[in-house]
Amino acid sequence: MTSSNSADAVLQLQGLSKAFQTQSIRTLALNAVDLTVARGEFIAISGASGCGKSTLLAVLGLLELPDQGSYQLNHQMVHTLSNAERARIRNQHIGFVFQAFHLLPEINAWRNVALPLEFAGIDAKTRQARACVALERVGLGHRAEHLPGALSGGQQQRVAIARALVHQPSLILADEPTGNLDSENGAQIMDLLREVHQQGATIVMVTHDRTIAAAATREIKMHDGRIV
Repeated sequence: MTSSNSADAVLQLQGLSKAFQTQSIRTLALNAVDLTVARGEFIAISGASGCGKSTLLAVLGLLELPDQGSYQLNHQMVHTLSNAERARIRNQHIGFVFQAFHLLPEINAWRNVALPLEFAGIDAKTRQARACVALERVGLGHRAEHLPGALSGGQQQRVAIARALVHQPSLILADEPTGNLDSENGAQIMDLLREVHQQGATIVMVTHDRTIAAAATREIKMHDGRIV
């Protein structure tokens, strides 16, 4: 069992399991996982390919539901909610940073950053102002009007981090955030994530790179769907 102070926990998992069925093969991706992450922690989840770390991140992001066990986010049971309620919580309380950036190529940087606010029904003027503040925070205020295609890979990942921060989420989930970057840009992104963490963000990051994992304040190793 991996735990922290439950009174100040952002998330708590108890006995969480998840299996996938492919034709005649059943794969147990998560096997009775217990995990508590306190507010303000920076957690790295590491392990070999297929160990369950990406499935765990998908469950934390309410993109997958567990087959067994419980998931509390900000002390609310979220795995039993309706699809609409999970979507609302995902939009309001979780920020995502993906390996592949997932920026919309036809809209500029600040509009990409503002997308979570648009989904939340925030008015256009406020969306733009908050998006530009988030871009300033990641050092790209001067690139707010640029399309993603005019930005380097490292700059695109900074835009993605600004998008994750713009609605001040309880939890930031980062899936191999340096996986598509060269070593120099990857190091800059990790410096930025450390800075965001020092400013109070709670981050759970998946990585297979032990050097990247060492940047976190706590490392969790997975093997065959379990925390070891």
